[in-house]
Amino acid sequence: MTDTTTIVDRIALGLSGALFVLGIVVMGVLELLAGKPYSPVPLTNDAGDVIATPLIDPTLRTGIVIAALLVLAVWGAYKLVTPMATDAADRAEMTAD
Repeated sequence: MTDTTTIVDRIALGLSGALFVLGIVVMGVLELLAGKPYSPVPLTNDAGDVIATPLIDPTLRTGIVIAALLVLAVWGAYKLVTPMATDAADRAEMTAD
């Protein structure tokens, strides 16, 4: 079987993978290293004063992960509308013995 990935495929998969790793792993490790609070909401005391906030805004992390999903969706749409390569479309049929 031949490899039918193009430069567009590699760029799309690399970009979406990098965005996933940045949004989930890298920013998650930064949140852990920053210390408490480990929740995405600000931490308050009994009086209602905010005593701790997360290091990275959860909206930013969510936006990066959604951007990665959008890159994959656009790449998938691109793969649907572009024709297959001729070498991939011309495959010989073989019967199982």
